[in-house]
Amino acid sequence: MKRTLITALLLGTAALSHAQTAPAAGRRDAGHQNVNTLRTVVEQFLQTQTAGLPGTVTVKVGAIDARTALAACPAPEAFLQPGARAWGKTTVGVRCTAPSNWTIFVQAQVNVQAEYVAAALPLAQGQAIEQSQLVLVKGDIAAMPNGIITDMAQAIGRTPTVSLAAGTPLRLDSLRSKPVVQQGQAVRLVSSGNGFAVSAEGKAIGNAVDGQIVQVRTPSGSVVSGTAHAGGMVEVAF
Repeated sequence: MKRTLITALLLGTAALSHAQTAPAAGRRDAGHQNVNTLRTVVEQFLQTQTAGLPGTVTVKVGAIDARTALAACPAPEAFLQPGARAWGKTTVGVRCTAPSNWTIFVQAQVNVQAEYVAAALPLAQGQAIEQSQLVLVKGDIAAMPNGIITDMAQAIGRTPTVSLAAGTPLRLDSLRSKPVVQQGQAVRLVSSGNGFAVSAEGKAIGNAVDGQIVQVRTPSGSVVSGTAHAGGMVEVAF
């Protein structure tokens, strides 16, 4: 009985000593950085970066090896490398500049469940898009290319640069704005300055969207260039 009691006391002392000296998962001693804190920094950074996106954003930060030995940092700073996106499968850098200087990269997955605009039926190249030809579909827009359209108003009146099959998600770079000036159209040339304003008639030589430069032939046969605006107006600077 006495021997059993002594053995139990020794085992209890050893277990207590181990619990006091072994660091918890993700923790280092006072001189080393807690890697779980870095994961929190990354998560908060990505939540801030995606705050303006439509729909529901979910952030999942990858694990950091608990054996990673980094000096403790009072203010670790998260950042994205040039050209990197804050959604989809991404990599976020975390750096410390004082009192020690180090950088670590952490992988993360950001999903954005939101409605996006798709073709409800085949869209022909060059034909203006109508609302009845569009449909809203819900999905992970973070897994799609940049420029996905989430508001039908961004697509209505524009024309596809190529023919699109039904169900195709619409992107801004796949649509062309509706011309405000078309080739052969009678336009009004306007110019103004300090103390003067003049206007004249002309005929557009080409097509142009709002804000685009277009050439216009005047009744005298001369050709001038100006900025196209809605209503068949071309602003000429002298």
